[in-house]
Amino acid sequence: MKPTVTAVLLAGGSSTRMGQDKACLRVKWLESPVFLWERQIFVLRAIEPDEIVISGPPKPEYPASVSVIPDECGGKGPLRGIGTCLMRMRTDLLFVLAVDLARIQPEFLRKLLNRSTRNCGIVPVLENRFEPLVAVYPAASAGIAIEQLAMGEFVLQDFVRRLSKEGLISRYNVELPEQVQLTNWNTPADVELRTQALT
Repeated sequence: MKPTVTAVLLAGGSSTRMGQDKACLRVKWLESPVFLWERQIFVLRAIEPDEIVISGPPKPEYPASVSVIPDECGGKGPLRGIGTCLMRMRTDLLFVLAVDLARIQPEFLRKLLNRSTRNCGIVPVLENRFEPLVAVYPAASAGIAIEQLAMGEFVLQDFVRRLSKEGLISRYNVELPEQVQLTNWNTPADVELRTQALT
C-alpha cells in the first residue's frame, strides 16, 4: 500500500539576512507573478500528498485551505518546526520543503518520495552534507526530534545522522544536473534570478 504523506512548507524563519519575508518574495512561476510561498505550494501539490501544511506564523496571504502550524517545540531553527509537524501529523511520512529553495522542481520531489517507504524516509546528500530541508521523514522520527529538542540540540545535521543510524532514513546522492535545485535564497544577492521564470 502506498504510504500516506503530509507535505510541509517550512516558512518560519526570521529572514534577517534577506531584509524582508522570504515567503512573500515575488517570483514568476508558469509565466505568472506569484509569492514564493505560492510557488512552493504548487510544487508540493505536484507530489499529490494527503495533506499540505505550512509551518510558521500565520500570514493573511495564506489560503484558508492550507493549515498553518505554529512551532510548539522550544528551541531554535527549523528542527522545532519539523518536530511540531511530526508530532501533529497523522500520516506515514512527512515531506519537508523549505520556502527558500526557490529552484526546486516537482520531478526532484517525486524522485525522493518514490524512494521512500512507510518506515524509511530519504534525505539528499550534496558535497558530503545532508540537505535536511528537502527531505522525507517517517513518523517514527518524531521521538528523536522531541528528544533532541528537549536536550537543547537543534542542529539538523545531527538529527539526520541519528535517523540514519537508526535506519529511519536513507541517503540520496544528488546528481550533478540537480544540484542547482538545492540553492537557497538567504540574501538579496541570492535572488538575482527571481524576476525570471523558475520553471
